[in-house]
Amino acid sequence: MASLKKFDENPQEQLLEEIGDARCVMLGSPNPSHHMQPMSAQVDEDAHVIYFYSDNTSELGQAVIENPSEVHMCHIDDDYQACVRGMIYPHHDMATIEKYWNPIVSSWYPDGKTDPKMMMLKFIPNSAHVWASDKSTIGFLYETAKANIKGEMPDIGKSKEVQL
Repeated sequence: MASLKKFDENPQEQLLEEIGDARCVMLGSPNPSHHMQPMSAQVDEDAHVIYFYSDNTSELGQAVIENPSEVHMCHIDDDYQACVRGMIYPHHDMATIEKYWNPIVSSWYPDGKTDPKMMMLKFIPNSAHVWASDKSTIGFLYETAKANIKGEMPDIGKSKEVQL
C-alpha cells in the first residue's frame, strides 16, 4: 500500500520510487498519432530524470529523434497511479548507458552496449497528477459499501498535482 504520509510530505520522491519499482510504465510519443507503449524505466532519483533504452529504428525512437518534445508517461499500480508530463530527448552518454545496463537490457541488444539500434531516451518530468491509496482490498470494499449505504463518496485515497 502506498504511504499517504510520504504522499503528503514528499510526493516527488514517492513518485520516482514508485516508477523505479515498477516493471514498466506506459510512455507516450512526440507524435500524437502514436499509441503509448510499455517501457522499463531507469530512474535517477537524485537528478529527477528517467531513462529508457529504446530502438532507434522503432516508431518511438524515430519520433524522439525527429522531434524531441513534451510527452506523457503513465504509471498504474494497485495503490498508486500517476500521469507524468515531461520532455523527452535522445541521450547518447555512455556513462548513463553503462550505469543502467543489466542482463534484461542486454537481451534486447545482441551487439551489447554499442548495438547500432540501441538508443537511450532521457525523460525529464516537469509535472504529474498522482493518486495514492493506503486501503487494502478489504478496506476498499468496506469504503465502497459504506458509501453506497450512506449515499456519499468513498474514502479510498488522495490525489494531487505535483511539480517536479
